[in-house]
Amino acid sequence: MIRRVVFLSIVALITAVFYYLSRFWDFRLWGRDGLFGVMELRPQGGLLARWLRGTDFAPFELLIWVVAIFLILTWLQKLFDFFTPAPPADPASKDNDDD
Repeated sequence: MIRRVVFLSIVALITAVFYYLSRFWDFRLWGRDGLFGVMELRPQGGLLARWLRGTDFAPFELLIWVVAIFLILTWLQKLFDFFTPAPPADPASKDNDDD
């Protein structure tokens, strides 16, 4: 039960980070000087678009989002599978494919 709460908390935190990095973040939770004094972490969100502005990759922001989210969710699934081994198979429920 504790393990499930921990993993759900991790997923919620990663979701919040994705939301902050996206252009849909509309909350002003810290000052204009940036989170922890880091100017690049502005309170308005939309960091990926800002980081890509003026580069050749700016038109591909959505594609970068799709690839990044896919990779991160894949790695999280592999991490989850690593920490939660599959239960042992029940010998009584084996399929008999000897026909």
